[in-house]
Amino acid sequence: MADHQKIHPAPVQPANIDLESQNKPTAPLVPTGSSKSDSPNPVEPFPYRRTIPVQYSKPPKKRGCCCLLLCWILFVLILLVTIIGILAAIIYFGFDPKIPKYSVDGMTVTRFSLDNDSALNAQINVNITARNPNSKIGIYYKGGSKMSVSYMGKKLCDGSLPIFYQGHKNTTVLNVGLTGRTGDATGLVNSLRTQQQTGMVPLVLRVRVPVRVKLGNLKLPKWKPVVRCRVNVDSLSADNVVRVRDSSCSFKFRL
Repeated sequence: MADHQKIHPAPVQPANIDLESQNKPTAPLVPTGSSKSDSPNPVEPFPYRRTIPVQYSKPPKKRGCCCLLLCWILFVLILLVTIIGILAAIIYFGFDPKIPKYSVDGMTVTRFSLDNDSALNAQINVNITARNPNSKIGIYYKGGSKMSVSYMGKKLCDGSLPIFYQGHKNTTVLNVGLTGRTGDATGLVNSLRTQQQTGMVPLVLRVRVPVRVKLGNLKLPKWKPVVRCRVNVDSLSADNVVRVRDSSCSFKFRL
C-alpha cells in the first residue's frame, strides 16, 4: 500500500510586514571613527585649516559734501570781494579821499645834557603841522598815540599827540613836548657834536596814532596809521631855537 505524503503549503508572509526591518543588521556597517568613503585609500585630513583674511571695502569718500563746502566758501569770498569793491567805489567817487599831510616846522631844545652817570637827558618841543585836504572827510585823533625823535637809530625822547578832531579842509598846528633819558650816551653825544659842525643833524620823527575817519555821518572803525618824518636840523644845543633845514614825511596805513 502506497504511502501518501502530505505536502503542506509554505506559510504566506503577511503583506504589511517590513522586510527591511527583519533584515536590519545589529552592528553598524561602518565602524565608528572610520571614513565613510568607498575609496580604498582615504585622504587624510589637513593638520591645519588655512584661512583667507577678510578684506573690507573702504567706504566711498564724501566728495559731494566737500565740493559743496568749497563752493560755499568760494561764493562767500566772491561776495565779500564784491561788497568791498562796491564800498570802495562809493567812497572813492562819493568822497574823493586824500591822504593827510604832515610837516615838521620847528623844534626847540630846552634840555640836552649829560649827567654824571653818562646818561643823556633831553627835552625837545616839536611843532607839527597836520593838514586835512578832504572836503567831505573828518579825522578824529584818539588817545594812545606815541611819538619819538631818534638820532642814528637811538631814541632821544618821546611823547604823545593831543586828542582832537580835524574837520574838512582844516590845518592844525601842534606843539608837542617830548622828554627822554638815554643811558651810556657819551659816544652818542660826541657823535652829535661832530655832526653839528657840519650844520646838518639828521633826525627821524615817528608818530603812531589811533584815528577814526568820519565819512559824512558815518564813523569808520579805529585804525593806527604811521607817520615817519626825516628831519635835518642845524644843531641840538640846549636853550636854542633849532632851525629845521628840511623835512619829508611819509604816511602808511596799518590796522
